[in-house]
Amino acid sequence: MTVFLKLEAMATQLALRLAIGFLLIAVGLALYQVTTRFVFGHPSTWSEVITRSAMIWCVFLAVAPAFREGAMIAVEVVQKILPPRLGFALYLVSMGLSAVFFCILFWQGWAMTERVMSQKLAALEISIAWVYAALPVGSVFILLAILGCTLRAVQKGAVAFSAGLQ
Repeated sequence: MTVFLKLEAMATQLALRLAIGFLLIAVGLALYQVTTRFVFGHPSTWSEVITRSAMIWCVFLAVAPAFREGAMIAVEVVQKILPPRLGFALYLVSMGLSAVFFCILFWQGWAMTERVMSQKLAALEISIAWVYAALPVGSVFILLAILGCTLRAVQKGAVAFSAGLQ
């Protein structure tokens, strides 16, 4: 379990770094787009498409670190007013439902990526599947983070409950 948690931490750190990289690309190209459009009067046709694609990748990659850090919308308010065991059970249910959602997103994202492989991005000669691939790739990172959060919670819960019984 410790090995998995270390791998999950490394994968989540990779997802965060990639998300930051895609955000920097999006910001840089958006600035380029605005400059070419409003300063030079000749808008770039390709930068807007890449900016949008980079933002999509950024979002799907950034969800994994958000899960790991507990920054996603949570049922924490309800958890805290419940007895500890019931709150813990609610946490596990919410993580389970999140995992189911991202499994479905992975499956549908994979299917959609395969479906659009022959289509090209506007203004570019590359497959739009590169953009759609953000769904299954991001889902894998997110599922790893969810599993890591769940395992850490179970470890802490087991320690807390066994300490409370002594």
